[in-house]
Amino acid sequence: MRWEDRIALDPNVLVGKPVIKGTRLAVEFVVGLLAQGWSEADILANYPGITREDILACLAYAQERLGAERIFPLEV
Repeated sequence: MRWEDRIALDPNVLVGKPVIKGTRLAVEFVVGLLAQGWSEADILANYPGITREDILACLAYAQERLGAERIFPLEV
């Protein structure tokens, strides 16, 4: 599964934040729920318009973005 199939980046939706296609649920929001301890089942029960594959796509998107992050030390 490719996250690109399930995640949309549209400047007209949530100011361009990545969202699950067909929703206004941001990837950031879904990853945040998981970080707060919500289970996949909790998310699916509370947001019936999304699927397990949508949740996995959010995680795949986050993994790719974090993997591309570059850190440059500042001289003090």
